[in-house]
Amino acid sequence: MFDAAPSHGRNRRPLPPAQPPVDAVPGPRTPTSTQEARPRAGRPDGRRDAFFDNAKYLAIVLVALGHSWSPLKSDNRVLETLYNVVYTFHMPAFIVISGYFSRSFDMRPDRLKRLITGIAVPYLLFQTAYSLFRRYAGQAPDPISLATPYYLTWFLCALFVWRLTTPVWKLVRWPLPLALGLAMAGSVTPGIDENLDFGRVLQFLPCFVLGLLLKPEHFALIRRRRVRILSVPVFAAALAVGWWTVPRVDGTWFYRQDSAQDIGAPWWTGPLMTLAMFGCALLLTACFLAWVPSRRTWFTALGAGTLYGYLLHGFVVKSCLYAGWFDVAERHGAAGALVVTVLAAAAVTLLCTKPVQRVFRFAMEPKMEWAFKQDAAALARERHKQRETVSV
Repeated sequence: MFDAAPSHGRNRRPLPPAQPPVDAVPGPRTPTSTQEARPRAGRPDGRRDAFFDNAKYLAIVLVALGHSWSPLKSDNRVLETLYNVVYTFHMPAFIVISGYFSRSFDMRPDRLKRLITGIAVPYLLFQTAYSLFRRYAGQAPDPISLATPYYLTWFLCALFVWRLTTPVWKLVRWPLPLALGLAMAGSVTPGIDENLDFGRVLQFLPCFVLGLLLKPEHFALIRRRRVRILSVPVFAAALAVGWWTVPRVDGTWFYRQDSAQDIGAPWWTGPLMTLAMFGCALLLTACFLAWVPSRRTWFTALGAGTLYGYLLHGFVVKSCLYAGWFDVAERHGAAGALVVTVLAAAAVTLLCTKPVQRVFRFAMEPKMEWAFKQDAAALARERHKQRETVSV
């Protein structure tokens, strides 16, 4: 198991050359700070990849647009068509990218710490904040429950579960078929969304597992010019299908939240819709990513702040809803919908900026050094450095 110890320091076997970390993941002997433990957008040199930052920003804009269209779409078939098409792929695209950057996750202490401070703690804070906001601003006397994610917070709860199970998906032989099987099981389990929004956790799970399986060459494949051209008729067909589905398909399917029985459909439609929605999401996500620019743009830097935009824009949308501003926009028809669309995109863009990140970093990325034991290996390295400094 181990090499025999050399006698008297002779015939020592030379150590293998140090290998640079791959995908910006710190090597086993590299000091691991919070900054290093975070994926750096997939580049070996540690720099952020503009393509993924652009994709995250554009996806979060679509999320904000979908939330702002929701109060306006009931009597507007065009808007509901756009809503259904966007809801088919905007969260799957975001989840696939999240899975892609979770590939290096394991049970190493620094990564578990990052999981707690970057996902679990923000979930607790924002779940409480949204519950209080709904109670006092929305005049809703609902109890505060950490086990029932409200509005946007379901994604943090789901991401915590998905990332924690990442080692399992690396271990099993057929991860994607297994994830699809669990998603189909969730689609026929009534009441599954009552605790921790577990319906979405299971039904979006295949998107996360797919991201874990993807490699850089897969993204390079869909960024070719031929794919970009083919994506145009695909999106046109998606809009036509979306128009057809408005009066015929229950929009609840697009949320991937409830079981078929909860929607009032036959149980066997759950697995079929799960596979159909996953296939459509995969196709439209590929078409969406094909049009994401690879170069640096004016919004590339905003891609690092998409979680801020995601969690904070909900307060803006709900404030407008409680104040009755969506009713005013609805009375102005298409012009009102256009104004809401522009304002929603501008608001989420502003919430992704550096000044907003600095203000809310205490809630999104708390350090919480006081809550964790010091890593023994890091302490040993620090003592060794101090001894070397003193000896010099």
